[in-house]
Amino acid sequence: MKIILIILSAIVLVFIAIQLYATNGQESIESYPYTVMKKYDTFEIRSYEASLFTSVKLSTKGYEESSSKGFSILAGYIFGGNDRNEKIAMTSPVAMSLEDSMTMMFMVPKKFKKENLPQPGNSEIQFREEPAKTVAAISFGGWANDEKIELYKEQLKEALDAEGIQYTSRFFFLGYNPPYDIVNRKNDIIVELEAEYFNLIPKQ
Repeated sequence: MKIILIILSAIVLVFIAIQLYATNGQESIESYPYTVMKKYDTFEIRSYEASLFTSVKLSTKGYEESSSKGFSILAGYIFGGNDRNEKIAMTSPVAMSLEDSMTMMFMVPKKFKKENLPQPGNSEIQFREEPAKTVAAISFGGWANDEKIELYKEQLKEALDAEGIQYTSRFFFLGYNPPYDIVNRKNDIIVELEAEYFNLIPKQ
């Protein structure tokens, strides 16, 4: 019995150490910069800065089918699968377009410009410049799956319709945590707003 308690205590300590390491690591990761312009009960309006991304378009459908394949391709590039064998820092969040054919994107650290990025060894990887945009965002915790993503996407659409806020068809999933994070997991569904709405939102 004593041995079992010692083993369980060791497992708990290892688990706590991993979570603390993950939390500290997340704080040092460069993130996709935005400003909150207005908060509602269930969602908020954000203004994102123009940013550069690496991206890969996937033939598979759905988050669960596409996420691991897309992550593997893009991670291969930033972990040295390029013409300079250069490692590029991971950023947060990982973004996926919610379309029939999904596109996964990693934000490029701000120190890089498109002209000085190492070239991918995988021809499926493209550089994608996302312009500044205004979006509506809804957040949820835990691990993401297709059902949750669809649920919160519909909740966001219903909330925007109720407020009379016009939005486009450009929805994205944003995931902020590595797989080994257990607590404080964060996910967002965002949608770009129609251009005529941008200047009608007062900053808070």
